[in-house]
Amino acid sequence: MRKKISKASKGDDDEILQHFRPDGGLDVPVAGYLLHRQQRQTLYYMRLIEHEIPKLVAFRKPFVPPTAATPLVIRSVNFAGEQHPLTAKRSVVVPVAHLPLRNEVAFHRAKLLAGVRWMPEPPRDSGISADEDAAKHGFIKISCEDFPRANMNLKWISDTLDKLVLEANAEGEALYQRLPLDTRHLDSKARKSKKGDHVRGRGGLRPSLKDFPTEWLPKRQENVISSILPSQ
Repeated sequence: MRKKISKASKGDDDEILQHFRPDGGLDVPVAGYLLHRQQRQTLYYMRLIEHEIPKLVAFRKPFVPPTAATPLVIRSVNFAGEQHPLTAKRSVVVPVAHLPLRNEVAFHRAKLLAGVRWMPEPPRDSGISADEDAAKHGFIKISCEDFPRANMNLKWISDTLDKLVLEANAEGEALYQRLPLDTRHLDSKARKSKKGDHVRGRGGLRPSLKDFPTEWLPKRQENVISSILPSQ
């Protein structure tokens, strides 16, 4: 059995039709509402700048440049609070000249022990300027991202650096004094960058007598004359 639908009264029809009548230009389109919302958001941040930012002066601290007592520069990566595996990584850059090493032999041993982590110039992302005091013996950069927490990676770097300093200051083993520095990683980096230092004769790669076989070097003049003249 069908229900009979009652008709709306005339007053209800007029009330409904009021929403469909033109407003005569009194309302703004959707783009206008979006513009007003953008202006309100801008005004909100302007109020913050005007009233809240001056309160941060109470937390201002003077800049104190690092000294020889605090030679470590720690670098971290942050993605504005987002979870990322790289946020646990820590990198430490330290000038070799600022390490507590006892003499020049210890400085040389520290460079040998650092291996490919030693470089004569500071990394570009380290925030260290290549002044004369810090760049005298180069820089060591150690990174770690093996552990899930940042403090664990930083602790491993700190322990590794302490072991390096302890081993470099150890007595004996004069063999380290005669070992030259292995700079093959620097040569490889210069070749990969292709900025001109990889060209022969540039970037400290100029050939010298040590690059030629010993049997190719010229002999003494008396030996050459004796080899040319027939024996009497």
